[in-house]
Amino acid sequence: MIEENIDNFCGIPDEGLPEEGILKKSNYEDSKVVIIPVPYEKTTTYIKGTSKGPEAIIDASKNMELYDEEIDYVTAKIGIFTLNPIETEYPPEEMFKRIKEKCSEVLKDNKFPVIIGGEHSISFGFFLALKEKYHDISVLQLDAHADLRDVYNNSKYNHACVMRRIREFCDKTVQVGIRSLSFEESKFIKKNKCKIFLAKDIYKKINYEEILNALGENVFITIDVDVFDPSLIPSTGTPEPGGLGWYEVLGLLKEVAKNKNIVGFDVVELCPNPENKSPDFLVAKLIYKLIGYKFINETT
Repeated sequence: MIEENIDNFCGIPDEGLPEEGILKKSNYEDSKVVIIPVPYEKTTTYIKGTSKGPEAIIDASKNMELYDEEIDYVTAKIGIFTLNPIETEYPPEEMFKRIKEKCSEVLKDNKFPVIIGGEHSISFGFFLALKEKYHDISVLQLDAHADLRDVYNNSKYNHACVMRRIREFCDKTVQVGIRSLSFEESKFIKKNKCKIFLAKDIYKKINYEEILNALGENVFITIDVDVFDPSLIPSTGTPEPGGLGWYEVLGLLKEVAKNKNIVGFDVVELCPNPENKSPDFLVAKLIYKLIGYKFINETT
C-alpha cells in the first residue's frame, strides 16, 4: 500500500502550485514520477553519512526553480510524488529484497521510479525490480569506482560489490567516469571484457556514440555522486580526484534520454555536510534535470 508523504521532492503540496500551472500533481495517483528515498548505510567504509543523503536532497530541492530554462518547461507539471523513506534496519541481503518489493509495486502502477540514497548497495534491489519488467535491460553506471569486487568486508552485498551482483544478471553494462579500482577488479574487467570508460580517457571529450552503442534500448542509470570531481561534490564517501564536470554529466544524460528508453534511475552516496550545502543542491538539480530529459519528448 502506498502511503502519502508530506515531505515532497520540490516541495510541491498535494493541491499543487497554481502560479506554475501545477494542479493535483504531487499526489501518487496523478504523478508520473515517484521518488523513493532509501536512507540506507550499513557497508560504507570511509566517510560516513549517506543515510542523511535523501533528506538533504529533498530539502535542497525545495529551493530550486521549477522552470528548466534548458528545456523550456516546468518539469514538475508531469507530477512528482515522494514516498516515505523505506525502513532500513536490515542487513544488506535482506535490504535489497525489500527495495525490490517496493520498486516492483511502483512499477506495477506504471510509475517511473527514482531512488535517492543512501549507499550504492541499494541499486541491486532496484535493478532486480526493473529486470523483472524489462528483460532486455542494460545498465549505465556513472561512478568513480568500478564496484566489481566479488566480496568486500565479508559481504557480497557491500557497496563495493554492487556492479558485480548486477552483472550476474546483466552483462550489458557500461561504466563511465571510473578512476579507482582494485587489481582483482582489473582482472575481472579484462576477463569479461567489461565496457568501461575511464575518466582519464574521457576528460577531454566523451564519446557519446560509443557509449550509446554499448547500451540496449532499455536503460537503468545508476549515479554515484563521486563521478563528479570533488571540487563540485566533496561530500561523498570517497572523493576521488579527476572527476567529471556538471555539463559533461548532463551532456551524457541528455544523449541517453534522447536515444534510449530510460526505465529508472538512482542517485547515491551523498554524505551531506551542514557547512556546505552546495553538493546537496547540485544533486537535487541533477535529479530534476534527468527527470526533465526523460519526459520532455512526451510533453512537447
